[in-house]
Amino acid sequence: MRLKVYLPRRQLTATSADPTVSFIVKPPETIRTDRLVLQKPAPRDAPEIFRSYAGDPVVSKYLSWYPHRTVVDTTDFLVLADHAWDRGDGYAWVIRLRTERRVIGMIEGRIQGPRMELGYVLAHAWWGKGYATEAVKAVSAWALGQDSIHRVWAVCDVENDASARVLEKAGMEREGVLRRWIVLPNRSGLPRDVYCYAIVKP
Repeated sequence: MRLKVYLPRRQLTATSADPTVSFIVKPPETIRTDRLVLQKPAPRDAPEIFRSYAGDPVVSKYLSWYPHRTVVDTTDFLVLADHAWDRGDGYAWVIRLRTERRVIGMIEGRIQGPRMELGYVLAHAWWGKGYATEAVKAVSAWALGQDSIHRVWAVCDVENDASARVLEKAGMEREGVLRRWIVLPNRSGLPRDVYCYAIVKP
């Protein structure tokens, strides 16, 4: 079944992380799919985010940040995310179930000239249900619908089979291995190899 993505009217902004791009289309603060609502996070979301996934060491195993120790850590992160949105450095959305409205994860897009890089996290209780794939498809569909964006890409640790499946199911192709690309503090603390995935306009 084809994924339906419900987007608001496009809005132009002069904000861009890449000075070579004069104008980009600022992402909508809300994106809806059949099962999910992606929303720009607010500080009031911190307690639910902390309980859902941010404090879970299982979830952060392959991520670039330590599990949050308290809800204050999560609140601090959301403040940074809000500043990044305003600057155009990154656009984060909490992932909510459309029916229950509960937070089950987060996805972020970082626009770099003609590219958008994606990162995402999902609460352990909701793994294996296709929600991460649905969120990646939704943000990718928005990005590739913009005249200025021609590539959506993401990386995942070479041992993170589940994340690799998410990206493949979302329509991305594995382009290769980026060696010693990222430090994962919850693993060895040394730079690790990652798979590079992307989907591009024809």
